[in-house]
Amino acid sequence: MYPRIPHPSGQPSGYQSYNPWGPGYRPYQIPPGTYQNFDQVSRGNSPHFSSHPAGMKRTHNQAWHPQPPVSDHPGLYTSVPVNARKRQHESPVPNGSKRQRVDSPSHQQRGGRPIAIPYFHNQAVPGTSNTASPGSSQNTHSQVPATSGSASTLQDYAKDKLSKQMVELFEACQQQASDLTRKETCRSRLQRDIQSVFPVARLYLTGSSMSGLGCRSSDADLCLVLRGSTQASPDPIHILTVLQTFFRPLGYLEKIQLIRAKVPILRFREKGSGLEFDLNVNNTVGIRNTFLLRSYAYADLRVKPIILAVKKWARHHQINDASKGTLSSYTLVLMVLHFLQTLGEPVLPSLQKDYPECFNPSMEINMIPEGPRHIPPYKSQNKSSLGDLLQGFLKYYSSTFRWDIQVISVREGKALPKNKSGEWRNKYICVEEPFERNNVARAVHEQMKFNAIKSKFAASSQILAQSKDLNALLPVRATISKESSRK
Repeated sequence: MYPRIPHPSGQPSGYQSYNPWGPGYRPYQIPPGTYQNFDQVSRGNSPHFSSHPAGMKRTHNQAWHPQPPVSDHPGLYTSVPVNARKRQHESPVPNGSKRQRVDSPSHQQRGGRPIAIPYFHNQAVPGTSNTASPGSSQNTHSQVPATSGSASTLQDYAKDKLSKQMVELFEACQQQASDLTRKETCRSRLQRDIQSVFPVARLYLTGSSMSGLGCRSSDADLCLVLRGSTQASPDPIHILTVLQTFFRPLGYLEKIQLIRAKVPILRFREKGSGLEFDLNVNNTVGIRNTFLLRSYAYADLRVKPIILAVKKWARHHQINDASKGTLSSYTLVLMVLHFLQTLGEPVLPSLQKDYPECFNPSMEINMIPEGPRHIPPYKSQNKSSLGDLLQGFLKYYSSTFRWDIQVISVREGKALPKNKSGEWRNKYICVEEPFERNNVARAVHEQMKFNAIKSKFAASSQILAQSKDLNALLPVRATISKESSRK
């Protein structure tokens, strides 16, 4: 559907072994109803999807050829010849009931039966064992299939104490397959109920739950997309008010609250699990940035652990709450990605700059998941440990980055100069949203909060440089224990 986009000067350096979907992704197995107009894909009617299994190899003439994905389990993923039909045992199931079958060593260890993970590759726990108790020293990441040619496991980046602590925190706190399955189950049930009121509605799971950057305690973000015959856009407040009334009698939801923010949301919980959802209407940029962040999350093995550590650090120091005038989790993620892009030897490229058509802001919603599949493999030459990167991140924002004159831009892969537009003028922190290009750090609008954020960066940078111990920044065991309670 989308041809390979050649780079103006040839192939960008470093693109060698990057799979933006994570190892084992099977693009032609998208469940019906997951994304609008994707039913034809699940029935095998889309030649682009049905003939391209996971893994792509670039040749000199810019042609793409599929390769079998990596798997530790023979027979788990079947190589499908180009332009060949799927095997008989992969035939579709009734509409609305299909789920992508994805497995990892963790799934095999839980009774030997693979579980069905919705949407795409098992971003929850790609190849990580769930059998070890939280905080245990058992080495589980050795089973993770390589997503980067620079190293095959996280252990290659965790030779020192600080890095090992970051891996331990990541393995205990990252979103598990069971967490994602629970979110998808509730999403599917909600969509069926909502369609009794709005028949054309589609409900999408977005945010960290889908990007692969979530924790066990992460809430679930939902985007309700309404496509009607009228030209006028529906009023989000009206739609959410209707849903608030409609949700109240539903036996599986509780604590339903309408929040009239810049992007209005309906916040509610699932009874029993306590899982919290934030539902917006037609805020489709959330779908776009979910797949952009997902592409970065699987670009290098170090991305997810460092982002999780930064989130936990910021939360512990009370600078990770946009409702209280500090940094949102989305802002923190973009700050980490920007830092990794701007190193002398970058850990990450700028995907939007190198391959703009893969993340075209005007791309139809139902085509968004396909775009990143056209990015060639990427291999970073940066060999820094996780600990070194965390220290570098704190030092960069405490002494190198110029808050007063610079804008963080993941889209461009560099810091941009502030201009005099209303978007950046008199703003304390400027972080560009990669698609809408507005300021995602606009919540920081008080000098006192800005000073507190800068102070935390400076103090933490100095402490970590001296101690080389993650416990000096946050209570690792207590953090792990809190996440473990979400089982």
